Parts: sequence; structure tokens; C-alpha cells
Amino acid sequence: MRKELGKFLLDVAKLVIGGVLLAAIMDDVTNRWGIYFFGVLATFVLIFTGLSLINNKEKEED
Repeated sequence: MRKELGKFLLDVAKLVIGGVLLAAIMDDVTNRWGIYFFGVLATFVLIFTGLSLINNKEKEED
């Protein structure tokens, strides 16, 4: 269960990166640096959480 949740969080991190890149392409953004900051922050949190869930699952199987 944790391994699937970890993979899901990694997929969400990929979607956040894609959303930030799309927002960077569009010129309708009012606060560009805020989107970059929160996008990078959310991506790191999701990647760290996802990888820790995947690694915890591998440690329990050994």
C-alpha cells in the first residue's frame, strides 16, 4: 500500500512540474516567482515523501 502511495506522489510531483512549466509559458501569470517558488517547494516535498514511502517499504521486506 505504501509503495503505491509513494508512486502516486511521484506522479503528482511530475504533474506539478508540468503545471509550473505551462504557467511559465503563458503570459497571464501575475506572480511568476510565487508560482515558481511554490511549485518547486511542492515538488520537493512530494518527491521526498514519495521516495521515503517507497524506501520504507523496501526496508520492511528485507
